[in-house]
Amino acid sequence: MPRIASAFRQLRESYTRAAAITVDIGDHLDRMSTETEGSEGLANIEVMNETGYELAVLGNNEGLTFEFAALDRLYRGHARFSVIVSNMERIGSGPPEWIRPYALMERNGVRVAFIGLTAPFNSFYHPLGWNVTPPLDTARYWVQKLRHQADLVVILSHLGFPVDEQMAREIEGIDCIIGGHTHHLLPEPFMVNGTLLAASGKFGSHVGDVMFRWDTDKKTVVDRDARCIPVADFPEDTAVKRLIDRHAREAKIALGGKVADLRTDLDHRPDAESPLGNLLATGIRQWTGAEIAIVNAGQLLFPLSRGSVTRETLLRLCPSPINPCHMDLSGEAIRQTLEQSLLEEYIYKPIRGFGFRGEVLGTLCIEGMEIVYDPDRPAYHKILSVKVNGDPLDPNRLYRVGTIDMFTFGSGYPTLQSGENVHYYLPEFLRDLLRFKLEDEAAIRRSFERRWKTV
Repeated sequence: MPRIASAFRQLRESYTRAAAITVDIGDHLDRMSTETEGSEGLANIEVMNETGYELAVLGNNEGLTFEFAALDRLYRGHARFSVIVSNMERIGSGPPEWIRPYALMERNGVRVAFIGLTAPFNSFYHPLGWNVTPPLDTARYWVQKLRHQADLVVILSHLGFPVDEQMAREIEGIDCIIGGHTHHLLPEPFMVNGTLLAASGKFGSHVGDVMFRWDTDKKTVVDRDARCIPVADFPEDTAVKRLIDRHAREAKIALGGKVADLRTDLDHRPDAESPLGNLLATGIRQWTGAEIAIVNAGQLLFPLSRGSVTRETLLRLCPSPINPCHMDLSGEAIRQTLEQSLLEEYIYKPIRGFGFRGEVLGTLCIEGMEIVYDPDRPAYHKILSVKVNGDPLDPNRLYRVGTIDMFTFGSGYPTLQSGENVHYYLPEFLRDLLRFKLEDEAAIRRSFERRWKTV
């Protein structure tokens, strides 16, 4: 952000008249960040204020990882920019006062209408009290309503590139779609049906610059262009850097509180069963009330040593903002997933997106099952027996399985996407469930009992 702020300042200065509008397309708040977690998002808002953002759309990181009270406190109480989301409202009460459906702004006599759209993950939003309406229907309504009031219509889209393309093809009257969510980088102008699509990638590596040249006599666009600029070569903005450093110091204090005092070491590794992974699976099974629990070992990044465990330790150990869920899954699907978890192509598979902030997928940590396998047998034929709470696994029976939301999107172990009657638990993250189990001495002792046994 210090380099992005510096890049924005230089870009604004490059326009001889006040013609620039600075926007954010969502997912600025990521609870993997120590500064974000320790300040409950305030660090991000203050950095965005200092950087000079004027408009922002909420991404799923904001809407799904913070409860409404926290978002209300941040955006109503601290943001000096407008939040534009046209398709998001509180169930039963409509949009809160700090969410606007659109914005009309004027630069050099040119009127620009901005429409904000976010991805409709209502299976997650509804438990948090939000409803997100279909984005294309919403876009069509507001484009028709604002087209005659504005010279330019711009969509701020946290929907992803495929949806942006579809929107440009199907809806007339959109001059530009600035996109995010799928982390796509469009280094040059990308035109679809007369609409310019722009996006500046991921992780803050680039800033985007979209330019419209307007003929004031003819009242029409005579030129348009877009580019992505790497930020690595820009100097750090000192004011933003000081803000981040201050919040980092304050976050270390805020997250320094002890959550557990371990009497024993809890080992962990991504490629084999471990007590810490077993403990996480135990927490998921108990929280979801399932018969068994399945979670990938890659959610945890290191073992824990005896002694004090703080909130900061838990954040570093399990940084992913991933929620538990339960589903009904057939015994055959469970067995196939267990077979996959013994294969190196799954254990060491790198995962990106879907909330995952680890490095590799990892094998499976389980609770409620006992598996006997032969590691020397061929792939998908290694498992000799599976027992569920003492009884043989029935391939034709549906089992209630506690697991994680990431798997329901087909990420990691694809067989788990076939689960039925999925129910998500929000707003708890996996690290919250683990924290509860770190205080459970009986569960810790049980975590050393082997679930996977070899012949």
